Amino acid sequence: MSTTTGNKTLLKGGEWLIRESAPADAFTPEEYNEEQQMVKDMCRSFLDTEVIPIVDRIDKLEPGLMPSLLVKSGEQGLLGISIPEEYGGLGKDFITATLVNEGLGGGYSFSVAMAAHTGIGTLPILYFGNGDQKQKYIPKLASGEWKGAYGLTEPNSGSDALGAKTTATLSSDGKHYLLNGQKCWITNGGFADVYTVFAKIDGDKFTAFIVDRDSPGFTQGPEEHKMGIKGSSTVQLYFQDAQVPVENVLGEIGKGHVIAFNILNIGRLKLCAAALGASKRVTSNSIQYAITREQFKTAIANFGAIKSKLAEMAIRIWVCESGLYRSAKWIDDKEHELLQDGKPFNEALLGAAEEYAIECAMLKVFGSETLDYCVDEGVQVHG
Repeated sequence: MSTTTGNKTLLKGGEWLIRESAPADAFTPEEYNEEQQMVKDMCRSFLDTEVIPIVDRIDKLEPGLMPSLLVKSGEQGLLGISIPEEYGGLGKDFITATLVNEGLGGGYSFSVAMAAHTGIGTLPILYFGNGDQKQKYIPKLASGEWKGAYGLTEPNSGSDALGAKTTATLSSDGKHYLLNGQKCWITNGGFADVYTVFAKIDGDKFTAFIVDRDSPGFTQGPEEHKMGIKGSSTVQLYFQDAQVPVENVLGEIGKGHVIAFNILNIGRLKLCAAALGASKRVTSNSIQYAITREQFKTAIANFGAIKSKLAEMAIRIWVCESGLYRSAKWIDDKEHELLQDGKPFNEALLGAAEEYAIECAMLKVFGSETLDYCVDEGVQVHG
């Protein structure tokens, strides 16, 4: 059932399909405050000055380049935008965090590395770590001094997280868990310092662990050669009696699925934001090209076929943006409501994201398909 916050009615997840809501209840990008507009401009400036000019170097996986860019973005506060101030972040709301993901989404392979670091590479520890774990890892992840990665996917399991084969066995002295198994397609895996890795204890207790890069028995494979996002580090991880201290168990034993599924709810919306940013850059570039490219003594932007392509790209971007920020505001409002009810920070945001899991999933699909469409049509515009 919907709830009323102030003068606005807050719909529950999926209720927009069956209940009416007033236009004033829907957040739009035109409502960005001055600080949010500054953040948006800062993201654009960072891409234009630090990333776009060196895309060719990034795509060649130049050693140390991507980590250095993450450090630079951390120095500007972009990695810790939603991390509480007590852990070295800026403590901004969900809309602002979404805005950063969109703003940096047009940064080619850098966008993937950044999103993986700030999302699945950092949030599991922030939301599910104990006090000591947060104090040890979060400030350095927020600054970019340490880089994060997430080890869930295996050769025979991906979305079916509980089908994972990696095992964790308590050592004879009770001080370590010994991990054995393999993870694949791990973004940032080639240079990360900290990994959230999932394994099964006693055959069925799916559990999350914080694994440091220098853990004995833990190695990383060579970089995968991909068709796209070539500058994003993607490797396999290997565990051969990898020693992980017992204090690095993340959350409760046997409750790893809670971490995996909750983090993926937020990750789906963040992916949509990044795809939106990339779609806007593709479309902007295509418009500029269509204006300057001439055929038959006129700009191709005057041709009906080109107009149709650019118009459809703009339509899909507008729909994607509208749904994204409407949902981000709902999550913000629900989080605020749960905080007022006495929920701690992590439970409030996770609860809000879970409430709107339907919207997060829909946005992930529509955002990625919008980018797919805009890129394909952008290629056609460029001939």
